[in-house]
Amino acid sequence: MVGSPAGHTDRAATASRRPDVPVTVVGAGPYGLAVAGHLKARGVPLRVLGEPMETWRERMPEGMYLKSVPRASSIADPGGRYRLEDFRAAEGQPPVGDGYAVPVDEFIRYGQWYQQQCVPELERRTVTAVAPDPAGFRLALDSGESFTSRAVVLANGFAPYAYLPPELARLTGPGLVSHSADHHDLTRFAGRRVAVVGAGQSALETAALLSEQGAQPTVVARTAALRFGTPPTTERGSDRPLPVRLAKPASLLGPGWSLLAFSRLPAAFRHLPEPTRTHFVRTVLGPAGAWWLRDRVEGRFPLLVGHRLRSVTADGDGVCLELADARGPGPRLRVDHVIAATGYRVRMDRLTVLDPALRQRLRLTNGAPLLDASFESGVPGLFFTGLAAAATFGPVMRFVAGTGFAARRIGGAIGGATGGSG
Repeated sequence: MVGSPAGHTDRAATASRRPDVPVTVVGAGPYGLAVAGHLKARGVPLRVLGEPMETWRERMPEGMYLKSVPRASSIADPGGRYRLEDFRAAEGQPPVGDGYAVPVDEFIRYGQWYQQQCVPELERRTVTAVAPDPAGFRLALDSGESFTSRAVVLANGFAPYAYLPPELARLTGPGLVSHSADHHDLTRFAGRRVAVVGAGQSALETAALLSEQGAQPTVVARTAALRFGTPPTTERGSDRPLPVRLAKPASLLGPGWSLLAFSRLPAAFRHLPEPTRTHFVRTVLGPAGAWWLRDRVEGRFPLLVGHRLRSVTADGDGVCLELADARGPGPRLRVDHVIAATGYRVRMDRLTVLDPALRQRLRLTNGAPLLDASFESGVPGLFFTGLAAAATFGPVMRFVAGTGFAARRIGGAIGGATGGSG
């Protein structure tokens, strides 16, 4: 604990260390809701702050589908009663298997339903600052309220970490370049030429949606060829023939022994050397489109694969992209706008809600917070979950499938420390 200011009496110092609330969860996406649900089950008094499923509602494009299969798209709850399949049943919808692509609007409704069932006391307030305090932490809200908390769980999602290559970032000011996470409604690009930079699900689905909504997209990708997943042969992984299951066992991340390990052994992942962890987080389930996306991409619009950006310049009210391939200079492309589907990179200097004094105390691994086995950072009482925890626990933390492991670990650590039940 941080010491009390000089000149205070012992009694005042003791009082100043008594927090207004034992635990605060910041964020109401899948990870924040899962942690809150597990803490409540342990009887831990807490406040949960944020707009339910805000990032999904405001930053995911209309018409999008989840890449994960339905059985890997449930937000973890302690009793296993609020899965995606339970939500579908509550809506009167039939069960679905691996061949069903989950629409983003269905997933958003599911997350809101989960919140109403499991975390009805959610406060729709935005946390504007988290700073050190003798009681632990002081949080400021957009309402003007300020309060203290002994522990804080940051479940801010991926939005703060959207990455733009430097050559593209300098054109965001004039409005010529944006990140794929900036667009909920792509209809504004109807009739316009748009370059989509990237080769992953976000890039390919953004381009498909642009094309289907009347825009003229062109995909620019460094990879020599686009990759797509393999369609499932059965609705459940357990229905596959035994030899196939032995060669490639099913997991929440997909079929294969390595994916099974990454999905089931995140606790072991943190013990790998840092360069190995960094390599796996960046490459496991790397750039590729879902199997159901192939027919919406191939033959629908130009795909400039094997090309990198040589220069990007403003050209009147548009953008000129000079490309290059392995043989040298490539084509010149002029578009009205560039959407960078270039992923996310966790860097603590982008998490501006966190006071600089706290950021400086964090131990980092490749720019992300280094966490202990319970997701606690180098600052006692400060926990990170979701994408920010991937550098410690592996690629499963990039997906909804990781909510169970994270919520159980954080719930167990905080529940024990605060004397909660369970």
